Amino acid sequence: MINILAIDTSTPACSVALSSGGDVISRYQLASRSHTQLILPMIDEVLSEAGKGLGQIDAIAFTVGPGSFTGIRIGFGVVQGLAFGADLPVLAVSSLETLAYTAVRKLNISTDRHILPMFDARMDEIYWGVFQYKSGVLYRVVEDSLTSPEAVNSSCSSSPYTIVGDGWNYADRMALAP
Repeated sequence: MINILAIDTSTPACSVALSSGGDVISRYQLASRSHTQLILPMIDEVLSEAGKGLGQIDAIAFTVGPGSFTGIRIGFGVVQGLAFGADLPVLAVSSLETLAYTAVRKLNISTDRHILPMFDARMDEIYWGVFQYKSGVLYRVVEDSLTSPEAVNSSCSSSPYTIVGDGWNYADRMALAP
C-alpha cells in the first residue's frame, strides 16, 4: 500500500490530503494569508487520523504553482523540511493540472473534452493552461501560462471546453464557447 501526503498552499485555500490504500483523508480551509498557521496542524491531523507517522509515508506531493508567490514558498519550505527530515521523495504538481483533474472527477467530464483551468493572477492577468481528457487520461495541450484574459483566445481554437477556476471572472474579455 502506497501512502502519499499531498499539500497545496498555492491558492487562497490551504489543503492537505493523505492517500493510503484507496482511502483519502483530507483537510481544507479557505483562509488567504493564514497558510503558515494552518499547514503543519493540518498535516498532523491527517496523519493522526490515519494512524500514521511521517516515517510511514512513501512520498510527498505538492503544488508548485502557478499561484500565490508567498503560498508557493510556504509549501516549498514545509515540504523541503518534511522530506529532508524523513528522507522522502517529492512529487511536484502543477496547480492548474490539479484543478483540471478535480474538474474531471467532480464534474464527471466525459472523454475527448478540453479543460481550461484558470486562476485570477491579479493585476489584470490570469494563470491558465489547456488539457484534453481523452480515453481516461488527461493530456497537457497548452503549458501553464500567465497572460491577459484576451490572450487565451488565440490559444484555444478547439472546443468544447470545460472552464474552471476563478479566472472565469474575466469571461467578458474572452471569446470562448464553454
